[in-house]
Amino acid sequence: MTGNDMSREPMLEMFLFESTQMIEQLEEIIIRCEKSRSLEPRDVNEIFRIMHTVKGAAAMMMFNNISTLAHSLEDLFFFIREQKEMDIDFDLLSELSLAFADYTRNELAKIEAGQSTEVGPPEQMVAKNKDCLEQMKASCGAVAEVASAPKSKTMFYISKYETAPGKTLQRYQARIYFDEGCLMENVRAYTVINNLKDIGNDILFLPPDIIDNDETADTIRESGFFVTFTSGEEYADVEKNLSQTAFLHRLELEQLDETETAMVLPEAVTPEKRQISLEDIREVAKSGKTDDPEREEVGGMAAAGGARHQSVISVSIRKLDTLMDLVGEIVISEAMVTRNPGINGPQLEHFSKASRQLRKLTTELQDIVMSIRMVPVAMTFQKMNRLVRDMGKKLNKDVELEIIGETTEVDKNIIDNLSDPLMHLIRNSMDHGLETREEREAAGKPLKAKITLEARNVGGEVWIFVRDDGKGLKRDVILEKARCRGLVTKADSELTDKEIYACILLPGFSTKENVSEFSGRGVGMDVVKKNIEKIGGSILLESVPGQGTEILLKIPLTLAIINGIEIGVGQSRYTIPTTSITESFKVDDKDVIADADGNEIIMVRGQCYPVLRIQRMFNLRNGVNAIRDGIMVMIEYNGRAACLFADRLIGEQQVVVKALPTYLKKVKGLAGCTILGDGSISLILDINGLFNQIA
Repeated sequence: MTGNDMSREPMLEMFLFESTQMIEQLEEIIIRCEKSRSLEPRDVNEIFRIMHTVKGAAAMMMFNNISTLAHSLEDLFFFIREQKEMDIDFDLLSELSLAFADYTRNELAKIEAGQSTEVGPPEQMVAKNKDCLEQMKASCGAVAEVASAPKSKTMFYISKYETAPGKTLQRYQARIYFDEGCLMENVRAYTVINNLKDIGNDILFLPPDIIDNDETADTIRESGFFVTFTSGEEYADVEKNLSQTAFLHRLELEQLDETETAMVLPEAVTPEKRQISLEDIREVAKSGKTDDPEREEVGGMAAAGGARHQSVISVSIRKLDTLMDLVGEIVISEAMVTRNPGINGPQLEHFSKASRQLRKLTTELQDIVMSIRMVPVAMTFQKMNRLVRDMGKKLNKDVELEIIGETTEVDKNIIDNLSDPLMHLIRNSMDHGLETREEREAAGKPLKAKITLEARNVGGEVWIFVRDDGKGLKRDVILEKARCRGLVTKADSELTDKEIYACILLPGFSTKENVSEFSGRGVGMDVVKKNIEKIGGSILLESVPGQGTEILLKIPLTLAIINGIEIGVGQSRYTIPTTSITESFKVDDKDVIADADGNEIIMVRGQCYPVLRIQRMFNLRNGVNAIRDGIMVMIEYNGRAACLFADRLIGEQQVVVKALPTYLKKVKGLAGCTILGDGSISLILDINGLFNQIA
């Protein structure tokens, strides 16, 4: 089946989400095991569970190419799990596992984009997995073919369903037939059992080993899937629950009498055991465990089915975006009501109390919604382990990645735009910054280099540091390359180290003479700068020759709501993000000096800063002209500072960011707009855009 054959139904959304999560978990485990050169039983069990789950889910969604490849790797780890001691080729095992991760991620991306996926399985990759399995079996002296899974004992599913007061427990027996040709009937039967946990207890099903034994699909196809359970729900509700089963062809549901204590099966099903006593179920229910410890260890159905109440749910990001938009509208409406000019005159005591309570609840609602959207940077940081590992092998560099502050949380939309910049920065450090083993040995450095990723909360921002202990940036080389490409026009004496280092962020800049697989085209760091600025962030560089380089990314916690300072220029209002403001102060006309071109500068504590008049920048017809009648607001971005001249400061306010109309998007220096409490519109200034207008 191709991605175009299936609409983005909730089932497909969940498949994409869970499969992506599992692939990332697989990479993390494999890389950790490769570093430690050990494979603990819990790691093998977890990898086996991931393979099994991905295989079943892909088969159920009819993406057989992913399912077949996962099955071949599952057999490999099943064999490893069954062996008590064996020599493992960690390099080969890592390559096969990571190749599966890359292939599956690529196929998931196609499905996400609605593109056609591969029809058949990747035969070459499947063959490599089978060859590796045969080598392992030969080295262990195994002659017989490894089984798909051990034949398990009768398995019970003990859920945490509790009967509501006033309801009487009834025992039901169901026989389910699936549509012909739907395939993977055993996996679909697993879904039935999983859905029953919400309405039933003491669940017994046959065939019992639907998860471990793929041959049970044939049994279910011929004779149906049998399940018996107790429930306090009415017959109609139970029937409704089971009728929602995907690919359901026929349902036979029967409510058993109290005298019936066994599941009676037809001749075709397990003839050696025609009846299964329900006394066994009661014994299992008392202990709360299955009679198969192997299933609990692997994390199968019995272990996962209801051992604890669900405390986390997955929600579509589109729904959260809509919720955030609605909360933003509520915040604006609340401000329009409580700050309405028409109610400023009379003293309305009851209205004041009510408006304060409304403001309090609105703020709490806004904080809760924002917290829902916050996700830790851990997953994004952990992805870099794979990049460091792969590049280290290709460049023959021994590199350790240290991660600090991975629990720091950022808005989901910010996280989505953070992965690419971090990837480019890591690639740059690996290729440009870190020396070879020979160079590090000659410099007296440890042979193993280190790259550090650190995240921390600072005020309303998250600061992300990317450090390496390499050779650092070469100031003279960067300056020479920048001049050759016409990227620098100032005299050497007028340039600071930060300004020179910032040249590596410009389009087309690279200090590499030859283009390689990883660098030399001069686009990587330019991409970093653009992506960080797109989310309202900034980037700073520090370097010490011979000791290493530090790159600091300052990014906002969220793009939806910002803290800003309102300023007035004539009849217009503008919002400056609070994080960009250093100070504000009054000055006299004599403190500002103009050059021959009309550019104004001001001296503050011995430092010169350019003066930007908002009135002139946006061609406003009214406003204050005399410096002494207005106010200066010092702003800072990427190590640069300037002074904005405005008529007046209005005050601090938390504002909801709205997109600019199409005809205003071409205006430089504007990042968005917001609606104020009195219904008027305030334009949000783009600090980076303002600095770009300074000669």
